[in-house]
Amino acid sequence: MDLLTPESLGLLFLLGAVAGFVDSIAGGGGLLTIPGLLAAGISPAEALATNKLQSSFGSLSATVKFVRRGEVHPGAMRTMIACTFVGAATGAILVQMLDSSFMRDVIPILLIGIAIYLLLSPKAGELDAHQRIGEHAFALSVGTGIGFYDGFFGPGTGTFFAIAFVSLLGHNLRKATAHTKVLNLTSNLASLLFFIAGGHVLWIVGLLMGVGQFIGAQAGAHMVIRNGARVVRPMLVVASVVITAKLVWSDDQNILRHMYSALASWIG
Repeated sequence: MDLLTPESLGLLFLLGAVAGFVDSIAGGGGLLTIPGLLAAGISPAEALATNKLQSSFGSLSATVKFVRRGEVHPGAMRTMIACTFVGAATGAILVQMLDSSFMRDVIPILLIGIAIYLLLSPKAGELDAHQRIGEHAFALSVGTGIGFYDGFFGPGTGTFFAIAFVSLLGHNLRKATAHTKVLNLTSNLASLLFFIAGGHVLWIVGLLMGVGQFIGAQAGAHMVIRNGARVVRPMLVVASVVITAKLVWSDDQNILRHMYSALASWIG
């Protein structure tokens, strides 16, 4: 595909809009945009870098929407934002030096666990629940940990943040989604800074898709504000299953090899 033809740019713009809509509700928009960028003939490094640029527009758009509606107050999240930024920056630095393929073996298990949790807990996230840890502990553990994961690998970051807000801080799903977008924006920007330094960002493509992301995320955030858990829960379940299927499908031989090795070791 000729990357700069009107047709290919138009398709990437639409892809960004759809991904922004999905990502603002449940995360997982990168499952659409990264394959789309690769299919357009972009190298993996440029695809990851450009994806961070365009996804930053989506997380910014959703964050602005939630802040204006009073769903979240970033000033009260300073510690979480700082920890997430440090984690994402560290992950973005390390991913350029280490092999991140081993992460694929554990992420599908985590995502399937998320789907099961939501399916078996039909009331989870409809109302605020009991808070299990303090906000500073949440910032240091979840903010730093998931921020690092986003900078290092990425798929499902928004889903992980949302579930953490629900299960650990007791937020309802609408409130969790609003807070998630603030931290998602933080990790996106932290990672993007290091991709820019590496010179891998395709600015024309990223900015065009970013406009689509901004529009789609506005629509998705509006839907979350209006419908809350009714729309977020099924989207989280779908996102968890689809992300898992994508990771397993793209790396099935590697996973099977690890399963075979584990079985051989167990047998003796």
